[in-house]
Amino acid sequence: MHPKAGTILHMFRTEEGYVSGEYLSRELGVSRTAVWKHISTLRNNGYLIEAVPSRGYRLLSSPDIIDPHEVRTQLIGNRIGTRLEFSKTTSSTNADAFRLAEEGSAEGTVVLADAQTGGKGRRGRIWSSPAGVNTYCSVILRPTIMPHKAPQLTFLSAVAVARAIELTTTLLPEIKWPNDVLISGKKVAGLLNEMSAETDGINFVILGIGVNLNMTADLFPNDLRHPATSLFLEYGLRVDRSRFTGIMLSELDRLYSDFLVHGFGPVREEWQRRCNASGRRVLVNDSGTECTGGQFIGIDSDGALLLRSDDDVLHRITCGDVRVI
Repeated sequence: MHPKAGTILHMFRTEEGYVSGEYLSRELGVSRTAVWKHISTLRNNGYLIEAVPSRGYRLLSSPDIIDPHEVRTQLIGNRIGTRLEFSKTTSSTNADAFRLAEEGSAEGTVVLADAQTGGKGRRGRIWSSPAGVNTYCSVILRPTIMPHKAPQLTFLSAVAVARAIELTTTLLPEIKWPNDVLISGKKVAGLLNEMSAETDGINFVILGIGVNLNMTADLFPNDLRHPATSLFLEYGLRVDRSRFTGIMLSELDRLYSDFLVHGFGPVREEWQRRCNASGRRVLVNDSGTECTGGQFIGIDSDGALLLRSDDDVLHRITCGDVRVI
């Protein structure tokens, strides 16, 4: 889509009522004929636009697509989203972002896709990634922190997703350690970090984010390990995918900027307020066969789970699955 068509969409969304062709022509610095061509392009891409003589144009509805230009109109930060790469279908946005990072792409580069054929989650699990319904994106970061602190960035992603859900719906999301976002106890988003580092520093970190937005029940695999849902199934209304993605990336930009200045503390505090297990009794399966039970205390400065067992021993757990009892 031409950038000026994206600008027209943004103007439709920010102006009240009809937008005149004369106004569009003047603001874009193009002829009325050029405005009409951009309107025609938008209509050909599925946007329903009303045209009324002497009044102008009005956007009536938008297609359920990920549009980089519409995502960009939602961005308010100065770091994340400065470069957007979009694919209709890719194997994995994380793999694409990893390759771009190795080639030198700047911090804040975002890779978006409408569908993934090889989406993956934690511990090599498959992340179902059908077309036309969700958001799949990966963000390149180059923080000047030591490698052992890289897991902290996953918690930024979780908080950003939770904030975006609250800003676009009436739902109340919860966060499950270490990297799931839940609605009514069911998984609606998953996060996967990947890193390239040396002993004394990080080359880059890839933040992979997948959020189930408009999936219907029949699109979920039958062999899920844990109950899953989508915002549509819980909220009852379809979510504008481009708007949601832009808002989510903007919140991530806010959190990352704050992280670079103030460290992990503020993010850790918000994450713990949102955690579904805070102060509750949990079971942690940390090896596939062994479970540790006790009270969830919180997370430490490196993001490890802190659990106080029944014999008053404080356990520090760095991987595993948590279940609230």
